[in-house]
Amino acid sequence: MEHWFPEREFFMRSQGQVRFIKISSGLQKRTAALALTASVAFVGSMGVMSVLQYQSSLERAALMEREASVATAEERLDAYQADIGAVTHDLEKRQDFIEEMMKVMPADAIQHGSSEEGETSELVQKVSAAVPEAEALARIEARQIAFVEGLTNYADLRSQQAMWALRELGLDPQKMLASAEQGARGGPLETVFADGEIDPRFERLGLSLTRLAALESTLAGVPQIKPTDAPAANSSYGLRRDPFTGRAAMHKGLDFPGAMGAPIYATARGKVTFVGRRGGYGNVVEISHGQGLLTRYAHMSRFEAQVGDRVEAGAVIGAIGSTGRSTGPHLHFEVRVNGTAVNPRTFLELAPDVLKKARRNPGPSSTRTAGNTQGDAGV
Repeated sequence: MEHWFPEREFFMRSQGQVRFIKISSGLQKRTAALALTASVAFVGSMGVMSVLQYQSSLERAALMEREASVATAEERLDAYQADIGAVTHDLEKRQDFIEEMMKVMPADAIQHGSSEEGETSELVQKVSAAVPEAEALARIEARQIAFVEGLTNYADLRSQQAMWALRELGLDPQKMLASAEQGARGGPLETVFADGEIDPRFERLGLSLTRLAALESTLAGVPQIKPTDAPAANSSYGLRRDPFTGRAAMHKGLDFPGAMGAPIYATARGKVTFVGRRGGYGNVVEISHGQGLLTRYAHMSRFEAQVGDRVEAGAVIGAIGSTGRSTGPHLHFEVRVNGTAVNPRTFLELAPDVLKKARRNPGPSSTRTAGNTQGDAGV
């Protein structure tokens, strides 16, 4: 390694002055080790996310295979003829499952449980003819299945719209879902059915609702309102002339000018993860919005939030100031995805319209608006 990292010397000439710079072998080794560690960590995290996505696809594929083998009307008829008491108990457990799921469903979802022809109507006809006293139970079961399938379709359509919205905003919905699955989870095992058995259609509803909840939680955390009342930013994201040195430098956010003490707003729902001073940023508030999304508000004159606070879009979190490396009162606003700064203007300009379209009730018009996203929900 000594041959790879020999001591190096550089001469730099600037404005008529010559400078001598020496880079030791040890410094080169440490820098190389740091770069290698960062690369390994990045590749490892990408690998974990890929594995999680692969596992998720396998789970859904297995579920679809199970769903394909759901008991036919003939097989279900055998169950009714064998033991009506057992069928009644099974229907009660299914109803309990539906009622639990309804607690986490969006308010506008309940109306989308639709009646189905086909298998369910065939079941009612066969049971009514063979076991007349069980006709009422068969109709209840048919209604349960229709309700569950209607809600599953609704959740999948909503998921497709949410995934379209994330792509429109330059985000990768699959990576966002994988990030959500990496979160710490746990607790005692409490199966829905005592014997562990569940109709695959009911299980699929649970998976579809879980997926929808993760996607809509991500959308709620997307920066979607301006962080100040300033009409426009006076310094954009990207390469610019540094106000102190006059040289070209990268600017990783937007600067909003404003009066000293003017309010600063959270741009989306999230949790405050940092409040304090951070180098050239001066006084800073950082908000984590989940799935790797973070917003940073810098140069504040005072704080109106503390670490651990959960805030909604529009909540006042501080006031404009000129702390840190600043030439005057303004807000420096950043958006970061998995630690990498991205252009905030994309979110602030596109998010209101994109989110409005994504949150429409699924239907022919909204599906066309969101584009052809069949298959995005993995169904």
